[in-house]
Amino acid sequence: MRLSCIIPAYNEEGCIADTVIQLYSALKQNNIEHEIRVINDNSTDKTKEVLGKLKTRVPTLVVVDNNPPNGYGMAVRKGLETFQGDSVCVCMADASDSPEDVIKFFRSNEHYDCVFGSRWTDGAQVIDYPRVKQFINRLANYFISLLFWIKYTDVTNGFKMYRNYVIEELKPFKSRHFDLAVEIPLKAIVRGYSYTVLPNSWTNREIGETKFNIAELGIRYLFTVLACFAEKWCSRGFVRKKKSE
Repeated sequence: MRLSCIIPAYNEEGCIADTVIQLYSALKQNNIEHEIRVINDNSTDKTKEVLGKLKTRVPTLVVVDNNPPNGYGMAVRKGLETFQGDSVCVCMADASDSPEDVIKFFRSNEHYDCVFGSRWTDGAQVIDYPRVKQFINRLANYFISLLFWIKYTDVTNGFKMYRNYVIEELKPFKSRHFDLAVEIPLKAIVRGYSYTVLPNSWTNREIGETKFNIAELGIRYLFTVLACFAEKWCSRGFVRKKKSE
């Protein structure tokens, strides 16, 4: 199996090189065939220049420019339109996700259609997560788990992995922002794809500024969740999809 790692990047000149190199080193050390597909989301700093120089050190690096409209969701969608692997995951450019988790999730993805990360379960490690953001996160995720009647309580977690056929069959995606991280797994759950939940680590960025704005994106998350719930309600009685062979 070949793995595609999608990294959306907007003005990440200070950290993108280290993130890519650390990921590449871990994948190479574990003999995992892969591509690291960085989506340059119309950056206005030197991100594209840094990536151009990085290609000589990371032969599996693929750089894709995302033309407007931009945003996290649009950049990830660009990656999901172009990736070449049998499995695909999204990693953050700020190194908040652990390369070791990428390896662990890839091993499990051979047995499940989807592998979902959880930052708030035994075995997970969270470093420097803002308290207010954590409170809102937990409240929102428990609401989602109750609404969909599922045990998974970290749906908003962006670190997940999917088999390529899952992504193809779930398209088209509607979300343009961080709510894409909710749309994809909820659609997969509603449509009956098999999944497992594994603990994953999260570390707050040390360089650059976060692109996540809770107040601005809250309403987007709500609409996306309700749209997926509407699909769940309308699809009652249909035969659930089983794991593809």
